[in-house]
Amino acid sequence: MSAWLNRVLKRRALLRGAIILPLGVVIAACDTGEDAASATPLTATTAPSPSATAEAPATASTPAVAPTQGVMLEATPACGDEDDDPTPAQTEGPYFTPNSPQRVNLRESDTAGTRLHIEGFVLSTDCTPVAGALIDLWQCDATGVYDNAGYRLRGHQFTEASGVWRAETIVPGEYPGRTRHIHVKVQAPGRSVLTTQIYFGGDAGNAADRIFDARLVLRDWQESGGAASARFDFVLNLA
Repeated sequence: MSAWLNRVLKRRALLRGAIILPLGVVIAACDTGEDAASATPLTATTAPSPSATAEAPATASTPAVAPTQGVMLEATPACGDEDDDPTPAQTEGPYFTPNSPQRVNLRESDTAGTRLHIEGFVLSTDCTPVAGALIDLWQCDATGVYDNAGYRLRGHQFTEASGVWRAETIVPGEYPGRTRHIHVKVQAPGRSVLTTQIYFGGDAGNAADRIFDARLVLRDWQESGGAASARFDFVLNLA
């Protein structure tokens, strides 16, 4: 077990026992616009069966850092720490496209760029995992360009019963006037939509970005074999 994984496992007290899950590799992003919160589902009203959410078969774009089967992802955090605050909302930007394909792997076989895996939980403010939460992600490519005609580097998924989500993507290029980021919409079943963005710690563009928020930085960043991994937990106010 790596020193990084040991550090992750010791960070917080485990709640309701361990959750055995694959551990993977990271994420990224780009853009600007207007925020919208609505109780109307983005793409679906209920989570499909597990077989419908299965990741696409491995291709030439499979991460160089393969997920380690049977590794324990850190369990739901104990309540009372800094992670209990709801995830801050941010602007949607001009490039959101509804009805994205349901998939975990946002890359196509010819998608260029540093491969990334990100995973984490969707939680309520009392640290309860949110099952069946809809997560919609979109970002620019390695050259800073969004696909506004199709669905490259776009996709949605539903959290597992344990509240876990994960995505395979690439590190985005620099979008003009913004630091690197990924756009996300998160919606618990039947609840309003959280629209936000996630960022990269240490990125040179963070200081100059007018909406950058350090609370939205990916954590547990690791790089190995030309790929990267990180984690982000979304916390929703469901009161």
